[in-house]
Amino acid sequence: MELNVVNIQGKETGKKVELNSQIFGIEPNDHAIYLDVKQFLANQRQGTSKSKERGEVSGSTRKLKKQKGTGTARAGGIKSPVFRGGGRVFGPRPRNYDFKLNKKVKLLARKSALTYKAQENGIIVLEDFTFDVPKTKEFISIQNNLKINDKKSLFVLSEVNKNIYLSSRNLQGVKVISASDITTYDILNASTVVILEGSLEKIEGVFNN
Repeated sequence: MELNVVNIQGKETGKKVELNSQIFGIEPNDHAIYLDVKQFLANQRQGTSKSKERGEVSGSTRKLKKQKGTGTARAGGIKSPVFRGGGRVFGPRPRNYDFKLNKKVKLLARKSALTYKAQENGIIVLEDFTFDVPKTKEFISIQNNLKINDKKSLFVLSEVNKNIYLSSRNLQGVKVISASDITTYDILNASTVVILEGSLEKIEGVFNN
């Protein structure tokens, strides 16, 4: 697929780039995408939920009443889950939600996500730019020029750029990452993926290793 390179004014520069068909034009694998997104979201979970069971709540351990002859159900202690203030049955405990996923599956998922974005015309190749100092207004101006100010967007840089990151940090629906940190979830979560011209080579290097 061939795309025109645009500048920060949103105008075509006359340059064209050919997207690598091994990355942006494969046969998408939906199951690989599902697994990679599932792992990403699982890694975001803290897993710190905890409730007290009957052995952990405070209260007396004496037997409330005699075993037989009361006409009501047996009761061993006030900490039983059937009583108010008692322990919870099979409550949540701290746990780790991470699970293993092979690198080849994750790679296939990212390629599949980029292929879908290319098919939807959701990729813009932007001429390389930088800021001398963080300027949120200038970043907003670039969004307006690219006509993506009302959409979720993902900006992919060739390397970490602190000024560009700080310029976009306070903007809702915008994420700036380097090519080496790109994830399937970030690609799919964005309506438009803006790839800086210089990061295309970096993406190919990351995906081919």
